[in-house]
Amino acid sequence: MPKYYEDKEDDYRACAGVREDLKTCLLQHDCVTKEGKKPSQCLKEGHCKGLQVSFFECKRSMVSTRIVF
Repeated sequence: MPKYYEDKEDDYRACAGVREDLKTCLLQHDCVTKEGKKPSQCLKEGHCKGLQVSFFECKRSMVSTRIVF
C-alpha cells in the first residue's frame, strides 16, 4: 500500500511523496527482486503504472499554464 511522505523533512522537492512511493514500488516489485531487471526496465514494462501516472500529473501541475491563481 502506497504511503505519502507529507512530513518527510529530508526532501523538499515538488512531488517528493509520490516520487518516494514510486521508487519503493519499483524496488520492491518482483520484476526487480526476482527477475533481476533494472527499475527503468520494469517501468517501461508497465509496472507501478498508477504511481507513474500520479508522479507525471504532479510534475505537470507544477508547470501547467492552465491553472490561474
